Amino acid sequence: MKGKQKVVVLSIAAALTLSACGTGGESGKNGNAASGGSTPAQPKEVTLKIGLPGSYDITNKKIIDGFKAKYPHIKLEIDESPWADFTKKIVTNIAGNNPPDIWFQENAVILGYGKRGVAENLEPYIKRDLKTADYIEALTAAKGPDGKIYGIPHGVNSSALAYNKKLFQENNVPVPTDNWTYQDLIDAAKKLTKDTNGDGKTDLFGFNTAASITLGWIPWIKSSGGSAIDPATGKSLFTDPKTIEGLQKWADTINKDKISPTREQQTSMKYFEEGKTAMTFLQSSQQVSLLKNKPDLDWDVVKMPIGLTGKRFVPIVVNQWLIYSKAKPDAKEAAWTFLQYYLSDEAQTFVAESGASLPVKKTTLEALEKQTTKPLNKKAFTKGTEEAAGTLDENPTWNEWRAAATPILNDILDGKKSAADGVKEIHQKVQAILDDDK
Repeated sequence: MKGKQKVVVLSIAAALTLSACGTGGESGKNGNAASGGSTPAQPKEVTLKIGLPGSYDITNKKIIDGFKAKYPHIKLEIDESPWADFTKKIVTNIAGNNPPDIWFQENAVILGYGKRGVAENLEPYIKRDLKTADYIEALTAAKGPDGKIYGIPHGVNSSALAYNKKLFQENNVPVPTDNWTYQDLIDAAKKLTKDTNGDGKTDLFGFNTAASITLGWIPWIKSSGGSAIDPATGKSLFTDPKTIEGLQKWADTINKDKISPTREQQTSMKYFEEGKTAMTFLQSSQQVSLLKNKPDLDWDVVKMPIGLTGKRFVPIVVNQWLIYSKAKPDAKEAAWTFLQYYLSDEAQTFVAESGASLPVKKTTLEALEKQTTKPLNKKAFTKGTEEAAGTLDENPTWNEWRAAATPILNDILDGKKSAADGVKEIHQKVQAILDDDK
């Protein structure tokens, strides 16, 4: 009985605190009026264990400090460690039933936790306490095939087309616009690819083709209307003609059109950073290192190009907060209170400050667009995400099937195999992994 009373008191306290926060009131001074007196009852103390992979390099410390100030009755125990160390340790902790009450990892991992019963279904909490219209669709990116939502975004790492203003100017080529198609990109890249010193080797490339899933083959296959898998049905779609077409166009940028340095060449130079390529797909998180390493580089961004289907696809990477499904009821409510604070204007502003991630609250995104730091056209990220954000065909076995496909995809990009031949092998490997997970 006492346990139930504790949950009720905490739920009421959390609701009152959020109401005070939304109206500018001071949280921590709320509570039910004491019977027969004027002094408000203080919320009962509860301990919340929070896991921070990557420590404060990834999570802005202002968020933790801000939460402590607003909710002093929730005592935090912080488990922070480097990302790789944390992700190894958490596996052991889950097996021993002693992980933090709340932590974050990649979206695909969270979907796997949801399927295994490790992550709490947050859909009832969202329906109860959030106005989803205040947020972009990425808020529910951790929705599994079962329709349940297992995470709340730690931040959104969106993508855009970055371009070197100086190189476009010097070569008298019109700069990219938000209305560009993939064909526009290819045509401009051909004009910008040059042997500048006459030694028979290309010194300036029009585009930098990535080998990775996020900035490489996924946007190209989506531009042709294809997909890697169907997460809902667990079917590989690598042999779909549209997927094959997109993969071939991706590889052609290096082997046929010759507008990009090869995968091997890219291991020895950061072409866009060094001003040796005019365009590249760029994740929003990469602006941090670009501004640090090359503050004088004259560059900007536009939205990801429009695909052959007439639709745009903006690849996003989302780390997700999850609540441990076996945490105590009072810890779950405290964890949800933390997530509500994380989604508030104050905390979302702290997320935006880092530059490493985009917030998911619309009002905060609007404020971000007004910042005057490079890139100036921040709407390429914010509006592009709102318009056409898509995850990377993620499912609980995403890491496994992606690892199986990567060597063959590298062969396609290197010109060792055609897309049509390579996908046959990829399809068999990926489908076997998907089938094993059923």
